[in-house]
Amino acid sequence: MPELITDILLAEYDNLIAKVGEGATDEQIVAALVRDAEWTEQGAQEVLHLARKFGTSILRNALALATAMQIEDGEAGL
Repeated sequence: MPELITDILLAEYDNLIAKVGEGATDEQIVAALVRDAEWTEQGAQEVLHLARKFGTSILRNALALATAMQIEDGEAGL
């Protein structure tokens, strides 16, 4: 994924979390993802789960691998 796109996504999600506040519940974050980032409810729950479970150290490696393998949406189809 080109660096510019990654920077745009980081800014988008930084703004989203700033809107809901650092102490937001999972339900509030999911609602914001659905409302502001055009996720489905299932997709929002899954992406939040992945973020909480794996954090940036694993997910940035998964992003690099998926990018190298040209995997856009993956098997889950979210």
